Amino acid sequence: MENHGRLLFKVFITLGIVSLLADITYEGARSLSGTFLNYLSAPVIAAGLLAVGELISYMMRFVGGLLTQRTRSPRVFWTYIFIGYAVNFAIPFLALTGNWLIVLMLFFIERSGKGLRTPIRDVLLAEVSEKMGKGKGFGVHELLDQIGAIVGPLSVSIVLASYGDNLDLGFKYSFLLLGLPVVFSLLALSYAKNLYPTPRVVLGSSQEIKIRMFRDLGRPYWIYLTGSFTTFLGFIYWGFISYYLGDLANIGLISVAEVAVLYTIAMASDALVALPLGYLYDRYGLIVLQTMPISTIFIPILLFLSPTRIGVYVAAFLWGLAMSCTETVMKASVADIVLEKNRPIAYGLFNMIYGLAWFTSSTLYSILYQIGSTYYIMITALMFEVFSMMLYTILMMYGKKTGPTIATL
Repeated sequence: MENHGRLLFKVFITLGIVSLLADITYEGARSLSGTFLNYLSAPVIAAGLLAVGELISYMMRFVGGLLTQRTRSPRVFWTYIFIGYAVNFAIPFLALTGNWLIVLMLFFIERSGKGLRTPIRDVLLAEVSEKMGKGKGFGVHELLDQIGAIVGPLSVSIVLASYGDNLDLGFKYSFLLLGLPVVFSLLALSYAKNLYPTPRVVLGSSQEIKIRMFRDLGRPYWIYLTGSFTTFLGFIYWGFISYYLGDLANIGLISVAEVAVLYTIAMASDALVALPLGYLYDRYGLIVLQTMPISTIFIPILLFLSPTRIGVYVAAFLWGLAMSCTETVMKASVADIVLEKNRPIAYGLFNMIYGLAWFTSSTLYSILYQIGSTYYIMITALMFEVFSMMLYTILMMYGKKTGPTIATL
């Protein structure tokens, strides 16, 4: 039994390393996504269209959840994860094009891989981290995740700064550099597969997908899902923020290289608070969900209401705090709100509404920004977050602390 516990811990850490390496690649690229489009003279709506990639990603997460729910073959289970991580090779190809439409397509391809692997990986993480506590487990994983999310943007900011005004070469070598971690992530994933070839979730996936399953998720889950949808609507997508920061760079408030530094700060914030948030969730339960809407309320105010350099940096910190809450508290909540047999579909639905919300809000905010209505961006985001806090309060009425029993309500 003790040996089995050590095995699970090794699998858990290895999956964290896989995510760390993957984050170097895609977070490094995402930090510059909007700014790169701005550099290529893409229209502002292109920044909104970046969220189509998120929509694809999160729709694929729903598909991944369904596939996991039905999968009875360990080989197929692991194949899905391998495909999801291998798709990160789309990022180095950004160095080979100057066409903003092709750039968008490459980001869409990368996001589809992210979508496929995430719910499968999350189910596996929930399984191997049960003994340590799911909140702490997802917190530690997010901490490892964010080390990569710091290294990636920091690396590309150094490359960009080293090339000075030669942004052509700066962007090119930044994206090429991000291809190396993809190779190492696949090697680490192979090691995880060898350690844990037959996950328990596969052995328990004999049930068929039925419409009844959605009812079996329970009332608390649907309240949670609605609250999450509205809080994500108010959480401004980084691709749009990155485009906006490109405009701030054009007027001299910040530099282009600083955009990647700001994203690095966001990722560092995410990493710093991930484990504390996980501990708080394990101790206090659903009330910690309120961290998400509270932290996002101030981001649009700092960005659009008389923006300053300090205000932009504070907004980046808060953005990272919100992301950390998404990846730790919100994911751990799913595992506690639904029964274990329904976790794959529950994670799939959660991720799907995440992408749908970011696509909807990013498109809306980019249109409002195009017509110069930054005031309405602030008001709209505020309304969404207040509503989500109300829904989370209702959810908390089902118990002061989350636990398996909430899934039966």
